[in-house]
This record gives sequence, structure tokens and C-alpha cells, in this order.
Amino acid sequence: MLKKYNLIALIPARSGSKRLKNKNILKIGGKPLLAHTIDYAKKTKIFNKIILSTDSKKYAELGKRYGAEVPFLRPSKFATSKSPDYDWVSFTINNLEKSGLKFSHFFILRPTNPFRTEKTILKAWKKFKQSSVESLRAVSLCKEHPFKMWVVKKNRILPIFKKRKFKQPSYNCQYQSLPKIYSQNASLEISKIEVLKKYKTITGKKIMPFYSTDKESIDINYKADFIKAKKNFN
Repeated sequence: MLKKYNLIALIPARSGSKRLKNKNILKIGGKPLLAHTIDYAKKTKIFNKIILSTDSKKYAELGKRYGAEVPFLRPSKFATSKSPDYDWVSFTINNLEKSGLKFSHFFILRPTNPFRTEKTILKAWKKFKQSSVESLRAVSLCKEHPFKMWVVKKNRILPIFKKRKFKQPSYNCQYQSLPKIYSQNASLEISKIEVLKKYKTITGKKIMPFYSTDKESIDINYKADFIKAKKNFN
């Protein structure tokens, strides 16, 4: 019989990162990035399974060494730089269900955020349980406002958003006068398992925000991010 909550932590770590080579196994604090996320997931003591999703045998061995399970490798077609999260998440859940495992919720904990601790995960889960939403996503206030962003067409730039404020185009306005806009970060995501089949995506239609601190909103994708993270890690 399915318990009220059967939770699975999914830690994605594909090997073919282009912006920062092998970012998921770069070392901070003497351990590879993926190890920190595995450790935090274990310390919560809320997960029935902690699964590392990877296409790499090397990454899989590292994950197992630090306490994650890797029951199978992710197919290469779900591990490209353009693969949507839905592909590898649904592949993982479907295969585990075939082996008789059932879950109520899945968490996505990305290794590129070594500052999200077990306390943050538990805090997010508590907030989720107290709500009537289908999904939760960590967000942080945009530092680069989208109202000041452009696309290039035929050697000209065009604003993405044609908004006006104080009778001025928004891209000419001060940041503080513009509406607060949040961007998702790599800290964490929570969703009910049912959204995968219901919507064919990793999030439902009722999504609640989880506000990250500046430090916990760091996402390591470039060399500069890694250098900054190493300086801030203690």
C-alpha cells in the first residue's frame, strides 16, 4: 500500500556540459559537486530513494561512492545539451515503477548548487505540504531585468517586451521602477509524480515560489561561477 508520502530525490549529472567541462564532478571543499548534493539529500532523512541520473559510468561510480543509487544509466538521447528535464525524469520514474517502486513526489536537486543544504530542502518540503499546489520551484530576484533585454534581427536590436512606464519605454527606466521579476535557479524543485502523466512536463499548473538567498541561488555553469563558489564555500 502506498504511504502518504514516498519521496524520491533525483540528482541530474550528465557528463557532456559544454559551458564548463565536467562541472558536476569539479571539486569544492575536497569533494565533487555531486557529492555535496547527495550528502544534503541523505541528511534530510525524508527520501525513500536518492537517485543519481547520469549517462557516465565514471559519474555513476562517484555517485555510488557517496551514497546515491544508480540503478541504470541515462540514455544518450536524454543527455544532450538540448534535452528537456521531462525526458530524463519520466524515463527514470517509469523504469523504477516497472520494478515495483511507487513514489508520491519527486525532488530535483542539481549538483551545480553546493550551497543548498538539508535545512533548505526540509524547509521547502514543509512549505509544499502546507499548500495546495502541484509543484514548487526555487526562485531569486532577477538582477538583469528582462524588460531591458533585446533580440537581434537583421542587424537591429528589438526589445523583448514592449512595455512602458512613466510614458517611457521600460528599457529606459530605472530598475527600481520596474516590477519585481524572479528567475528560477538550481536550488531545488518539487513536484507531485502525477504531473508527469497529467501534463507531460515536470511541473503542474499550480506552482509555488520558494525564495532562495543570494548564496543559495548560485548556479555553477561557467568558470567564473566556479571560482566564485569556491571562494564562498566553507
